[in-house]
Amino acid sequence: MSVQFEPIRAEPAYHRVAAALRGRILDRTLRDGDRLPPETELARQFGVHRSTVREALRELQSGGLLVRRAGSKRFAVTRPAPGVIAEGVRQALALHEVTYLDVWEALTILEPPIAESAARRRTRRHLRRIAAAEERFAAEQANTARAVHDVAAFFRAIGEATRNRVLMLAQEPLLQLLEPSLAAMIDRVPQARDRIAAAQRRIRHALDDGDPEEAHIWMSRHIRDFRRGYELAGLALTSHCGARRAQRRPTLAGSL
Repeated sequence: MSVQFEPIRAEPAYHRVAAALRGRILDRTLRDGDRLPPETELARQFGVHRSTVREALRELQSGGLLVRRAGSKRFAVTRPAPGVIAEGVRQALALHEVTYLDVWEALTILEPPIAESAARRRTRRHLRRIAAAEERFAAEQANTARAVHDVAAFFRAIGEATRNRVLMLAQEPLLQLLEPSLAAMIDRVPQARDRIAAAQRRIRHALDDGDPEEAHIWMSRHIRDFRRGYELAGLALTSHCGARRAQRRPTLAGSL
C-alpha cells in the first residue's frame, strides 16, 4: 500500500517567536501589566532579526495579549477584554452559519442557570448594576438601538453577578448575535417592549430576594418569549446570524 504524506512547511520565524511569548503569558510567567524588553533585546534573546520580533509583537497585539501604553515604546502584557474575545467567537459562529434558532436554543440552555447562580452569589453592587440596566431599558425602549443594547446589558449584569468568568465569556458572543434579531423583532411586535420590561422586573425581584428557583423560572419564560416574538414578527429563525437582518416570513396572528 502506498502512503502519501503532505510536504512539511517551515513555520515563519515570527510565528515561533509569537508562540514563545504567548506561552509565557498564558502560563502567567508574564503577568498583566508586565512590560516586555525592548525589541532589540528580544531579537538578541531569540536570535532573530528585529523585524521578526516586530511582526510577532503585532500578532500578539492584534490578539489582545499586548498593548502599547501612551508615551511608551515598549509593549506591556494585557488581559483581553471579554468583548474582544467574544467578537472573535461571534465571527466564527457566523462563519459556521449558525442560525437565530441555534442562538435562541443556546440561550435557553445557558441563561436560566446563570440567573439561578446569580441569585445565590449576587452582591449589592451586582444588584445595583442589574437595576440600572432595567431602568435604562424602561427609559430608552422607544429607541430601538438603545433598547436592544440595554437588553443585552441586563443579561451581562446578571452574568457578572454569578462571579463566574467562564459563564460570562460564554454568554457574550450569544448576546452579540442576539441583538440584530431582537432589533428586527421589537419594531414589529408592539407588545414586545412591555413584555421584556415585565420579565426583567420579575427576574430582578427574584435576584433581590435571593430566590434561585424563581430566577430560573422567570428567565426561562423570558427566553421563551423571545421565540414567540420572532414568530409574531414573521422572522425566520433559520436565517443565518451572519446576515444583516433576519429573513422575514408571513406574520402569525395572535399575541405575545
